[in-house]
Amino acid sequence: MTVEVHQPTGEEAWGLVTAMTESESLRRHMLSVEAAMRAYARRFGEDEERWGVLGLIHDWDYETGPTPDQHPMRGIRMLRDRGWPEDLLQDLASHADYLDVPRDTPIRKALYACDELCGFIIACALVKGRSLGAVDARTVRKKMKDRAFARGVHREQLLAGAEALGVDFDEHVEFVRDALVPIAEELGLVP
Repeated sequence: MTVEVHQPTGEEAWGLVTAMTESESLRRHMLSVEAAMRAYARRFGEDEERWGVLGLIHDWDYETGPTPDQHPMRGIRMLRDRGWPEDLLQDLASHADYLDVPRDTPIRKALYACDELCGFIIACALVKGRSLGAVDARTVRKKMKDRAFARGVHREQLLAGAEALGVDFDEHVEFVRDALVPIAEELGLVP
């Protein structure tokens, strides 16, 4: 049986996320990465829907299989069975260091740059009275030095992501933060 390839929509991706992910914090993470990816797509003149879908779906299978032998390859197989395009699936695979998929396109670089940073910005906002407006590059740099804070976030990846994207780190932090402001309430935050 041949599966017809189609271009997935944000609505389709969100349906898969909600069907597979119960954790509100993980759902919020995926929404934040979607918002950051859409903002970068606009900045670079790229396909906003495609970039947003990638940001939204990138961790959809994580909750039910967070180990490297499962995530994201199991989710990629499931999306392939649903007719998702192979190039988008390879873009999704690129966010996992252990798969060695080159980050050689703007969309792959942006996903890598936004993934960990979104989580870190949200963590910073939570300790700043849930306020995104209280988070700036200085706040992020200060919290990066505190290894006990958001210890699951890889500090090297925060810096390497901005560098690979060709964006100054401080500018990257504030750009991503600004991308999250319109969805602050969905993230459990205030603008």
